[in-house]
Amino acid sequence: MNTPVNDKLVLALPKGRILKEVMPIVRAAGIEPEADFDDPNSRKLSFSTNHDNVEIIRVRSFDVATFVAFGAAHLGVAGADVLMEFDSPEIYAPLDLGIGYCRMSIAEPKDLSDEDDPSTWSHVRVATKYPSITQKHFAARGVQAECIKLNGAMELAPAMGLCRRIVDLVSTVATLKANGLVEVETIAEITSRLAVNRTAWKTRPDEIGGWIEKFREAIDAQAP
Repeated sequence: MNTPVNDKLVLALPKGRILKEVMPIVRAAGIEPEADFDDPNSRKLSFSTNHDNVEIIRVRSFDVATFVAFGAAHLGVAGADVLMEFDSPEIYAPLDLGIGYCRMSIAEPKDLSDEDDPSTWSHVRVATKYPSITQKHFAARGVQAECIKLNGAMELAPAMGLCRRIVDLVSTVATLKANGLVEVETIAEITSRLAVNRTAWKTRPDEIGGWIEKFREAIDAQAP
């Protein structure tokens, strides 16, 4: 087991779109970061808060899972896609924050989909940021999946002859449509979760449990 090395409670938050969606919840839970956190010109990655024993770090979405799993952060916010791909026994995800909704889907060129039947697939080559999730999904269907790892611009892969299909997150179909692709199957519905380091929860149960409850209350208060 990995033991967090920081005596302060560390909350890892992801950069980008999810950060904007999660901050109202973080603030409603009673955590207010220092002014530099909202300064777009600041190069800082760690921030003090209105609690002397609580610190925020801001990292890439996939790195949230790494920091939490290896004990460098006690709590984190990560999409279900990240947690599924990382698949660490050191991470608990006790709370669905109900933000960052999208879906993980299989897409292919429209002209191919017009005469394609996914139920007949026996082998597929797929470009994806999520090879582990993709292989597990197809293996459960008895389909052999050859995954080509890309970190972005998945929609280019079919047009450039890299493969015929992709697995990626879809929130609207605008990007797929603009690149001549259509969804043919949904693998999972995705939202962001509050992730907890397993060792931290065992060694600091009252503190960690208290913050989980505060996040739960913040979500309930914002529900329509």
